[in-house]
Amino acid sequence: MPIINIHLFEGRTVDQKRKLAAEVTDAVCRSLNVTPDVVRIIMSEMAGENYSIAGVLKSDQQGK
Repeated sequence: MPIINIHLFEGRTVDQKRKLAAEVTDAVCRSLNVTPDVVRIIMSEMAGENYSIAGVLKSDQQGK
């Protein structure tokens, strides 16, 4: 059973997450030759203050 973890910054709509889940499931089914019922996806949303690049919090970077 494929289990996919996806980390996202907060702010995506439910419709965007639905589309992501459907498209990732489709890609996994094609790639691994499995049926959709065995694919599991865990989406974890995080705030910008919980992620950093080069020692700078994402929430402190320009163009957040």
